[in-house]
Amino acid sequence: MEEQQYSFENRTNLDQLRATVEQIKEEIGKIIIGQQAFIELLIAAVLADGHVLIEGVPGVAKTLTAKLLARTISTKFTRIQFTPDLMPSDVLGTSVYNFQNSSFDFKKGPIFSNLVLIDEINRAPAKTQAALFEVMEERQITIEGKRHIMDPPFLVLATQNPIEQEGTYRLPEAQLDRFLFKISVTYPSLEDEVKILESFHQSHNRHRIEEVRALLTINELRTYRAQVKAIHIEPNLLQYIAQIVHQTRANKYLYLGASPRASLAILSTAKAFAAMNGRDFVTPEDIQFVAKPVLRHRIILTPEKEMEGSTTDEVIQLMVDGVEVPR
Repeated sequence: MEEQQYSFENRTNLDQLRATVEQIKEEIGKIIIGQQAFIELLIAAVLADGHVLIEGVPGVAKTLTAKLLARTISTKFTRIQFTPDLMPSDVLGTSVYNFQNSSFDFKKGPIFSNLVLIDEINRAPAKTQAALFEVMEERQITIEGKRHIMDPPFLVLATQNPIEQEGTYRLPEAQLDRFLFKISVTYPSLEDEVKILESFHQSHNRHRIEEVRALLTINELRTYRAQVKAIHIEPNLLQYIAQIVHQTRANKYLYLGASPRASLAILSTAKAFAAMNGRDFVTPEDIQFVAKPVLRHRIILTPEKEMEGSTTDEVIQLMVDGVEVPR
């Protein structure tokens, strides 16, 4: 994202936050070449405390990038491989009988972590998908009437392949809406692919994941999130966000529009991008940049528009272009 030049004097010192973000990008850049927008969106999601759905064909480093991001944060990390035979108890945990005291003890599942990578999330059936509803929205799970609160921070990064349909299950709209972003990872450019080959050759055909070090503690993340929430936004920009989201509910090309949760997501992530660029105020460019990843999984095209070969990103761009930019 290109930073716009503004002459406003900052009310909050964001130098440390911005420096940490640049260091994280450099650390991930030791392994991942290109994909700058992808990495920036992941960092923004961490700062905005939101889950991320990562979509892309196999081999574009979706899982690897998520793992590298986890290594830059001093938190607990788990990875869950979703498969058609995965049960909710395999994710959440289950009660195990304790013969010593003749009672059942709850054994926590892999979801009890700070940063959870769910690989190929669309391979699990609806019953397992539904097990994620509560924990993604409320950061807690309820087992046998007892609540178990997740330790903050709690963030889900999920990957899926948009092409393969065999053995997959479409994510329900209620679950899609719980993701802050849906990031579409594309193929690298020719220049970047040459650099990937050169880097892989020079490292003797291995990924140097162990070289990536932790740069962000939980306490620092808590501080940065508080700074992001305090970012200033003008009332006319709040109106701008509402107008963009409202367009999705009145657009003739859309069967389903976005909910108010989308408006809140645009607001929080626009603040995150402003902070990442060292500004304590939101600009229209911040809002425009996050509109597609926030909205693309929350709207559904009409069958007629799909038959024309249109994409959600194209319709979102039309709606953004149709709303007057406040100045």
